[in-house]
Amino acid sequence: MSASGGTKAIVAALTANLAIAVAKFVAFVFSGSSSMLAESVHSLADSGNQGLLLLGGRRARREATPEHPFGYGRERYIYAFLVSIVLFSAGGMFALYEGYEKIKHPHPIEAWYWPVGVLIFAIIAETFSFRTAIKESNLVRGSLSWKEFVRRAKAPELPVVLLEDLGALVGLVLALIGVSVALVTGDGLWDGIGTLCIGVLLILIALVLAAETKSLLLGEAATVEDIRRIEAAIVDGERVTRVIHMRTLHLGPEELLVAAKIAVPNEDTAREVADSINAAEERLRAAVPIARVVYLEPDVYRASPAEAGPDPVGPDPAGNPAGPAAP
Repeated sequence: MSASGGTKAIVAALTANLAIAVAKFVAFVFSGSSSMLAESVHSLADSGNQGLLLLGGRRARREATPEHPFGYGRERYIYAFLVSIVLFSAGGMFALYEGYEKIKHPHPIEAWYWPVGVLIFAIIAETFSFRTAIKESNLVRGSLSWKEFVRRAKAPELPVVLLEDLGALVGLVLALIGVSVALVTGDGLWDGIGTLCIGVLLILIALVLAAETKSLLLGEAATVEDIRRIEAAIVDGERVTRVIHMRTLHLGPEELLVAAKIAVPNEDTAREVADSINAAEERLRAAVPIARVVYLEPDVYRASPAEAGPDPVGPDPAGNPAGPAAP
């Protein structure tokens, strides 16, 4: 995923959420609707989310240091994790509390035109933000379904913004339903029920995002497609005859570490082996530009698995061996 695409979606979401948060809070002051208060906190939380994502992207661009020799690319994962845990959960728990209080002590909604007007405005603004996130995501998701895109994306910004905007739109619809039913029936209890539904929605989204960003923090391998391209680039069939085994790890969304043991002819001199490794590294980086850190270890291929030793990692999720060998 290009960083510019993620930044564009984040800025669009931040602009929409700041405007919506102010409008919702004004509606709460004039109407007393708890749904409006919960939704204003939701929008403020979303604005904080986008601020953290922008901060994480900026900090991730720092140069590597002796203390952090592989750079700071994973800061983007850390800030995305903070978004999912702290702000989403805080917004969800606040909405649950407000909903409980409104159900326990219901009161009618005053100046109904404020919450209804603001909700309609917010739905239009969030639709614009959601449309921008979908457009930017379509540039990079290829043939993946939306579920696969959220689960497999190595850059966290677009999946986070997509789920934020989706949750915001659904939450706005729930708030509009709660306010409308409360106005029709004259019972403020329905406003509280709508607020509770918003809280449950936010917490569910928090759990989904936490699970996905946790996996990125732990360290994910390259995609199956990138692994195939890496292997095809390393092996030239003459100076490098196969990949004996290989490990990959994302140091950040656009930074990949590749470590592989490669088979070279037994009769090669040290100079020839060094030239073969350098050429393989050039082919690899040309085929997969995000492969920033590459370690290739030469060896003589032994056909017997017992002699070569067991693979400590095992097959990848697609069912391929962790150290795929070229035919």
